[in-house]
Amino acid sequence: MVGLLKYLLIPFGILILLGAALVNVPAVQDLLLKRLMAAGIATVPGPDFDGLRVFMCGTSSPLPAPDRAQACVAVRAGNRLYLVDAGAGSARTLSLARIDLSQLRGVLLTHFHSDHIASLPDFNLNSWVAGRPDPLTVYGPVGVSQVVEGFNAAYALDTGYRVAHHGAELLPPELALMQSRIVAPGLVTEEDDLVITAYSADHFPVEPALLYRFDYRGRSVVISGDTLVNDSLIEAATDADLLLQDALSVPIIASLEEATAGNRVSKIFHDIPDYHAPTSDMERLLKATGVQQLALYHLVPPPMNFLLEKVFTRDLPAGVILTEDGMTFDLPAHSNDIIRY
Repeated sequence: MVGLLKYLLIPFGILILLGAALVNVPAVQDLLLKRLMAAGIATVPGPDFDGLRVFMCGTSSPLPAPDRAQACVAVRAGNRLYLVDAGAGSARTLSLARIDLSQLRGVLLTHFHSDHIASLPDFNLNSWVAGRPDPLTVYGPVGVSQVVEGFNAAYALDTGYRVAHHGAELLPPELALMQSRIVAPGLVTEEDDLVITAYSADHFPVEPALLYRFDYRGRSVVISGDTLVNDSLIEAATDADLLLQDALSVPIIASLEEATAGNRVSKIFHDIPDYHAPTSDMERLLKATGVQQLALYHLVPPPMNFLLEKVFTRDLPAGVILTEDGMTFDLPAHSNDIIRY
């Protein structure tokens, strides 16, 4: 039997050696390279279902964590793609997922902390290169014009270089300039079956701050941005299918404050709980809203090991999800299903 196995394995060994040798041949390398690049660059087609697709392109807070970008959520309804916030690293996460950015209709900013706006120029550039047909609209509370005008000015030289290099026919310079739109609590946009509504967030001393609700063909998702649990959040999330809520672990932050006593950052850790929803409030939030699925993002701080995850989740009701970058929720139209992968 051993002899037979050796006899059968000889051809496989020869194939492995032959393959290893062929990889050193430039013509074979070029052939494999073409196939690899074609597979790697192809964008992922839009949803082959009717409903909302929610992609987590950033689940961290300003506190750094491996494999997590800062706050960003992508929402696709049919062939329309919107982003809520654009934290550092989130454009890379979305690009690596090969999502077609030519369909990006707008970015909805909840407020203007750096961890919610840092990747805005990257999304603008990437969607411009992808063939977005109109200027990128950036929605947000009062102050959004200052943010957009500042980024447009900062990237003016970059835009000029790219147009000079690749040509205005490929990269129309007018499409590189973001345009701002100030929104207040109330209707943001209504397009066919898609309705986006803004609500007030409680992130004092950051004022004004917003959160957003998407309704599309009988399905709904609410994205909190940064806010304490308040009446406005409860109103927005009542009977929603999916609520993406920022959350803070008081025990972990208190331990960080204690560990950094005498250091400048200790004061920052002391102040952070003032304007983020603690995990201990999640049960009250669930009961008050009746939301079908509560999922936490903008985790303060992102739990990076087994112990921290146990501490972070110990006050949470059963079924609450800690999101990760790249996690996707599909909400098929006129259904109660929420498919997570």
